[in-house]
Amino acid sequence: MNDSKNANEPVQSTTEDVAAAFTDPAAQSPTGGADPFVVLENLQLENTGLKDKLLRTLADMENLRRRTEREVADAKVYGVSSFAREMLNFADNLRRAIENVPTDARARAEPTLKKLIDGLELTERDFASRLERFGVKKLDPEGQKFDPNTQEALFEVPDESKPSGTVVQVVEPGYMIGERVLRPAKVGVSRGGPKGA
Repeated sequence: MNDSKNANEPVQSTTEDVAAAFTDPAAQSPTGGADPFVVLENLQLENTGLKDKLLRTLADMENLRRRTEREVADAKVYGVSSFAREMLNFADNLRRAIENVPTDARARAEPTLKKLIDGLELTERDFASRLERFGVKKLDPEGQKFDPNTQEALFEVPDESKPSGTVVQVVEPGYMIGERVLRPAKVGVSRGGPKGA
């Protein structure tokens, strides 16, 4: 029984056994495990797969970062859109109040009435400048070529003296916030003249 190996003793491999395993692909490892070339090839494939997953994850994270930055920038610029849209009615009412005082009545008005009209005009200018601080700009396209992106045509005016498609009357001014239309300008457009360039 001295010739038999003890089951608890580790199997010792010689340098020749290890060298043979690396040079002969069909050889088994001395411990009876898988072929080292196959193991190495599997590890390389796994490594390649993990590198690919890592690169995809990094690209996804970069896209997410850019999208988040864009959304935050949009929220800063366009976050007040609903509030600004509501305030446009106030601006319109101020303008209507000023325009409803006839010019001849202004000239012969009492000093108190003149001060009231001047105060309304000052309030309108101040309100417009406050809107501009938040990126809201007034559109007054009279005399310009009709642009369906920022204007809404309510009617056509026969006018041979102006190129067809020119804004000849602004019924209600439009407003932009940043690069977006907050409210399109409501306009009257010329018809019958030469075609616009």
